[in-house]
Amino acid sequence: MMAKHEITRADIMPLAEYGRIRRAHRRELIARKRHRRLEVGPLATFYFENYDTMWSQIHEMLWIEKGGDAQVADELAAYNPLIPNGRELVATMMFEIDDPRRRAQVLARLGQVEETIMLRIGDDTVTAVPDLEDGVERTKADGKTSSIHFLHFPLTDAQAATFRDAETEVILGVGHENYAHMAVMPRAMRAELSGDLD
Repeated sequence: MMAKHEITRADIMPLAEYGRIRRAHRRELIARKRHRRLEVGPLATFYFENYDTMWSQIHEMLWIEKGGDAQVADELAAYNPLIPNGRELVATMMFEIDDPRRRAQVLARLGQVEETIMLRIGDDTVTAVPDLEDGVERTKADGKTSSIHFLHFPLTDAQAATFRDAETEVILGVGHENYAHMAVMPRAMRAELSGDLD
C-alpha cells in the first residue's frame, strides 16, 4: 500500500467524532511513534513525521484551539509540508533542554546547525534540507538557532532501496562544531520508516 502524501479537508473528522476516538487513537500512535524517534547525542531528538503523525497533530490543534472551519486551512498549510512525498524522510529535530537559561546558552552556540544534519545509508550520505517554514530562517542574525527544526532527507530510488535493506547500516548525524554526534538507526525504526517511501 502506498503512503498518503497529503491531508485534505475531506480527511478532517468532525471534532465530536474525533473526541470519541481520541484516547484510543493517541494510545496507538504513541506506540507507533516509539519507532519514529531517535536521540542523537544528549540534547537532540529526531521525530520522523508521516501522514498519520500530521493527521493526528492537525486534529489535536483543532481539538485544543477550537478554531472551527477557519482554522482548518491554516493547519493544513502548516503541516502538509511535513508529510514525506514518497521519496524522502521528514523529521522534526528538537533540542530538548528544560532549563531556559541553559537552553539559551546552548542554542546561542549552534547557529546553522540545520545545515550540518546528514543521514548515511550504507556508502551514501544524504544531507538534510531545512524546511523554511513560511520563509523563516531557523538561525537568527545573532547566531542563535531555534530549538525546533524541520528537515527533509531527499532520497534517490537507489538510496530508498538500500534504506529498506535490513543489512544496510543507517546512521543519523549532526556535524556542528559545537554538537557533533551520531546514532545508528535501529532495524525496527527503519522498518517503520520504510513505509514512508513509495
